[in-house]
Amino acid sequence: MKYVVTGGAGFIGNNIVRLLLELNHEVKVIDNLHTGKIENLTDIKNKIEFENVDIKNFEEIKLNLKNVDGIFHEAALTSVPESFKKSQEYYDVNVLGTKNIFKIANKENIRVIFASSSSVYGDIKKTPIKENFDKNPNNPYGQTKLDSEYLAEEFIKNKSKIIGLRYFNVYGIGQNSSYAGVITKFLENIKNEKSITINGDGNQNRDFIHVKDIAKANIVAMESKIENGFFNIGTGIATSINDLSKLMIKLSNHKHKTIHGSQLEGDVKISQADMCLSNRVLNWNHEINLMDGLRELIKNYLPSKL
Repeated sequence: MKYVVTGGAGFIGNNIVRLLLELNHEVKVIDNLHTGKIENLTDIKNKIEFENVDIKNFEEIKLNLKNVDGIFHEAALTSVPESFKKSQEYYDVNVLGTKNIFKIANKENIRVIFASSSSVYGDIKKTPIKENFDKNPNNPYGQTKLDSEYLAEEFIKNKSKIIGLRYFNVYGIGQNSSYAGVITKFLENIKNEKSITINGDGNQNRDFIHVKDIAKANIVAMESKIENGFFNIGTGIATSINDLSKLMIKLSNHKHKTIHGSQLEGDVKISQADMCLSNRVLNWNHEINLMDGLRELIKNYLPSKL
C-alpha cells in the first residue's frame, strides 16, 4: 500500500512514517518544514518520497495526493501559547489546510486518518472524558482542531472516509523542545542542571501517551473496518504534574529543587481519556506505560543520569 503522511518530518508524523516502513508500505512525506525538520528523515531518505509542500496550497497538494491508498494528516501548528498570538495563522493552517486535504481525499475516494486533540474538550470538570462530552476549547489551537472535526463531519455526509484521533498528552524521543509538552521541558531542566519549573500549583493532571502508541493507533485506525468517527487516544490514566516531576527526579537522580511559576494561558486543570470506545470499536489500547516511557527518554537524553 502507498500512504501519504502530511507533517511527516515532525514528531508524530515521523514516527508514523517509520512504522509504515517497518510494515513494508510505500510512503510519501509532505511537509513544508515550518516546524518539522528534514534531519528527522535523513536516515530514511532513500526509502521515502519527500515533497516540500504547504497544505494551504490546494493545487500542489492535489498533485501529490494522486494514486495513494490513504492519508495520515499530521501537518499542523500545535503550540497552545503561540496560538493566542497567531490565531489567524493557526486557523489558516489547521482548518483551511485540513479542508484542502479533506476536499481532495473526497474527490479521489481516499481514506483519511487525521490528528485531532483532547484540546477540543476544553476545561472539563468530570473525568474520564468520553468522546460525546461537550466541546468547549479554551484556546485557539483547540478551536482549530474542533473546527477541523466539524469540517470532517460535513465531508462524511458526502461519503468521505475520515477518522479523527483525539491525542492526549503525547511524549517521546524526538519531540521539538520549542513545541514540547511538559515532559520534554522537564528533561531540558534536568539536562541543564536547573530547577524543574512547574506552571501553576502542579495539581493539574494529564494523560500521557507515548508517541509510538500514537503511531500504532494511526495504523490500526487506517486498517479498521470503521469508516468514520472520532476517538480518544490516550491511556486512561491521569498523572498530576507534581507526581510527574517527582518521578522524573527519582529516575534521573536530579538534585535541584522544584519551583512553581504562573499558570499558562489556556491550560486545562484535568485531562484523562475514557478509552472504552477506542478499545471496543478500534480494538486498540496503549502498550507503553509512563514509567517505561520515561526511562527510555532519560536514557536517550541523559545517559549519564542512569
